[in-house]
Amino acid sequence: MRLLSILCGCNRGNIRRRTQESGVMSLLFLLAVVLSCHGCPDKCLCSSQTVKCQNQDLDAIPHFLPANTKYLFVTGNNISRISVDSFPHQLAQLTDLYLSGNGMESVDAKVFNNLPNLVRLDLSNNKIQMFSERAFPDDNKLQVLNLSRCFHNHSTTDVVLNVLQSGNLLQLTVLDLSNNNLVILPDGIFTSLPNLVNLSLQNSSIVSIQNGTLKGPPLRDLDLRDNNLRDLPLTTLAEFSLKPDLHIRLAGNPWRCNCVIEDMLLWLNNSTQVLDMQNLTCADPKTLRQQLLSQVRQSQLKCSGDMEGVLETSYVFLGLVLALIGVIFLLVLYLNRKGIKRWMYNIRDACRDHMEGYHYRYEINSDPRLANLSINSDV
Repeated sequence: MRLLSILCGCNRGNIRRRTQESGVMSLLFLLAVVLSCHGCPDKCLCSSQTVKCQNQDLDAIPHFLPANTKYLFVTGNNISRISVDSFPHQLAQLTDLYLSGNGMESVDAKVFNNLPNLVRLDLSNNKIQMFSERAFPDDNKLQVLNLSRCFHNHSTTDVVLNVLQSGNLLQLTVLDLSNNNLVILPDGIFTSLPNLVNLSLQNSSIVSIQNGTLKGPPLRDLDLRDNNLRDLPLTTLAEFSLKPDLHIRLAGNPWRCNCVIEDMLLWLNNSTQVLDMQNLTCADPKTLRQQLLSQVRQSQLKCSGDMEGVLETSYVFLGLVLALIGVIFLLVLYLNRKGIKRWMYNIRDACRDHMEGYHYRYEINSDPRLANLSINSDV
């Protein structure tokens, strides 16, 4: 009996010890889960569902982010590249991601695959040179994309094209391409964005809006301020008119008030789409500089000054061509000076012989004796 009680005591002790160990393991597991859900990364500030890692000289996005993160700010750091490893764990609740001011140059493929509910993405104020067309998953929910101050070279326009024409930004409604060096927008650049309603192209060095550039998306707000637009062609005005709900901003462009802008002035006076019409002023000619487009009369629109400039340029060009021909002619003469001199001597001798023959015949005809002598010799 004593032996049995001892054995029973030992079993109870083992069971109690195993129970304690199991409890400790469960507690550690729960602690790990809690830390993974609510732990805040180093150099970051966490509040509710918002995580801010700003101006901390980070070279990568922190990996151990709270699983319930909804708003993530990683701005003002030195993150030159984001890839599929930037978000190794799924953040199902993340809707807003701000990555501005990181000097970012590359956005790799599948980088946003673990952010299935991403709605707003801010990549502004970076130096993007490569943006994979497969960066977003096919079923993404992105609605707002900020690419302001991202493309500082006109050669990177193809990068923008790859992103916008990838065909998987079907839910995008707001696109900010302001403060970029775009210059010219290719035809159909926005045709793959069927829900785009708000487009900002402010201060993007755009010199013209080509036919078909804005065809496709149901735009309601278009910002074209502070570009290099001189006039708007009739085809572009027709596209604007086909979107009666579209509101346009055009101030800050150097409008050229000559006969070419006549169609645009007529459209402006009969349209209510331009919100800042009272801020549109002429940049040239000098006689109309700073005058409101709404106050310019048709009689003031002239192109004579332009024609004079064209004629002056033509005359200058013609003078340069003639001068070049003269230089070439003189050079040919110089290179062939010996042959030319020989040719001139031959002509001189031929002329001399010819003139001597005429002189001889003249002497014969003027002297009868020589004339009879010449007749007798012929006989």
